[in-house]
Amino acid sequence: MRILQKAVLLLIPGMLFSAMAAAADKSEPAAEEPIPTIAKQDPCAAVSEATDTRPRRRPGYPVLTFEEPECDPTRVAAPEIEFLRYGPPVPDRWRIVDTLGYESNIWDPYSSNNPLKADKPVIGEDWFFNLSVISDTVLEPRRIPTPVGSASTRRPGSLDVIGKGEQFLFNQNVIVETVLYKGDTVYKPPDHEFRIVAVGNWNITEVEENGVLKADPSFGNRRNESGLYLQQAFYDYHIRDVSPRYDFESIRIGIQPFSNDFRGFLFQDQPFGVRFFGIRDNAIWQYNLAWFRRLDKDINAGLNDVSEGLRDDDLFVFNLYKQDAPRLGFTSEFSVIYNRNREGDDFVFDRNNFLARPASIGLEQGRDYDVVYLGYNGDGHFGPWNLSASTYLAVGEESIGTFVPEKTDVFSYFLAAEGSRDFDWVRLRASFAHASGDNDPFDTTAKGFDSIFDNPQFAGGETSYWIRQGIPYIGGGKVALTSRNSLLPNLRSSKEQGQSNFTNPGLTLIGVGADFDLSPQTRLSLNFNQLWFADTEVLEFTRAQGDISKNIGQDISAALIWRPFATQNVVFRLSGAILHPGSGWKNLYGSDETLYSVLGNLILAY
Repeated sequence: MRILQKAVLLLIPGMLFSAMAAAADKSEPAAEEPIPTIAKQDPCAAVSEATDTRPRRRPGYPVLTFEEPECDPTRVAAPEIEFLRYGPPVPDRWRIVDTLGYESNIWDPYSSNNPLKADKPVIGEDWFFNLSVISDTVLEPRRIPTPVGSASTRRPGSLDVIGKGEQFLFNQNVIVETVLYKGDTVYKPPDHEFRIVAVGNWNITEVEENGVLKADPSFGNRRNESGLYLQQAFYDYHIRDVSPRYDFESIRIGIQPFSNDFRGFLFQDQPFGVRFFGIRDNAIWQYNLAWFRRLDKDINAGLNDVSEGLRDDDLFVFNLYKQDAPRLGFTSEFSVIYNRNREGDDFVFDRNNFLARPASIGLEQGRDYDVVYLGYNGDGHFGPWNLSASTYLAVGEESIGTFVPEKTDVFSYFLAAEGSRDFDWVRLRASFAHASGDNDPFDTTAKGFDSIFDNPQFAGGETSYWIRQGIPYIGGGKVALTSRNSLLPNLRSSKEQGQSNFTNPGLTLIGVGADFDLSPQTRLSLNFNQLWFADTEVLEFTRAQGDISKNIGQDISAALIWRPFATQNVVFRLSGAILHPGSGWKNLYGSDETLYSVLGNLILAY
């Protein structure tokens, strides 16, 4: 009986609880608690009400008292306790800095309250302004093979031989970049952006032979010039966001920078154009669809000369990037570029009065061409191994060949790869490049690969003598074997104003190098490249000389980069390079004199 009584007593509370729960289920659902709204408060009243002034006492210790601090009526009111669970409201980031009392210092680019560095709006609530000023100073002694003739040599009795090649270059650029943009750029591009980059240039060049700096031999051996150039001037409009992760579509109109690949092998310039671009799938996919028209450049400064207008040289570009393809950590890019050139009727002399278009080689006749570049480029790593690779196929046609007076097909290719691996503070590198050459300049197929406007960061880049220096071609008129800051021996009049030339000897390069991070501020880079012509038939014809060897020689360079503040605000670079001639170089220039280049570069950035 007692056991039964205990069971009933235990069951009754459970039954009552079940009944109450069932009743609650049948009732109306409780309304969600509204999120409190933010009301303006008196900051001093909030402090006094929230302050606990009751004496506090710890056993065995005297009574503790709290004295309320003096209140600043201009301070932001403290939020009430119930707001904390939803996150307290705060003003925008620039007014927080103002409240904390940080003064603006426009001379300090790292000041946390600098209106010239887009730290706070300059118009309304979300229009920002950014100013950058860069001083780029170059001192460059060098030795370059220099052709002379009886009308121009400073040494009587010399005729069509290599003259004295000692040269000196001083180049000073002052780059001023202004950007006005609208929008919060923490997670997405600006809604509107206006950017202008102007460059003031001053250059002095001294050589030892007449007729090198200007076509007029009486000009002398020293050139001193200056000018103002417009490198960028564009408007960027953020069309829309296409996902909650700020994948977007934008359009950019005006003079703008563009590079088609990771290393600048095919086209890296600042032309005029219209570019539609965007990203998808959390930036896994990126794409560009663009039309560009090239600008003529000042031949001595290498900068856009807008006073000369636009060239009749169009580029139609589509490229597509995919991250983590074919595997995590590696980005692949597929590109198609159509280069339409209609400068066949041009007869243009550059600022130094040398013939720029058409090039003074072969038939010396103007030509039009339509060339399509199909490319694949990749950059990233496979485990501990870094890899950057490029390949291009150029197909199309020219209205007239360089050496044949009839329509010519273009079919050429380019391959390049640079692999590296890091070992603590040392990176070891290996490089390979091959540009096809033309083995028959008199057939109707041009097989030498040429770029549109290259600027390669590869195998030492501008530290390398071969890449850095523009080397004149002896016996081929006023054309260059290689242009300045170019990898290819394309026999153009110049990279800045000349047309692409697909009848050229091509190139093969194999190189090794190493980078040493001696400290967070100091890096030492070493490079060794062996160079060959791919084919020499074009050279043999233009020089009327048989059996020119393919061996160009060995390019050896070293660069020391010092950043005293471990930032990009002050960068000093000292580099040196030599080209030790091979048998092919000796065949062309009749000399085994070692060529050299020294580069001193100081960059100051605000």
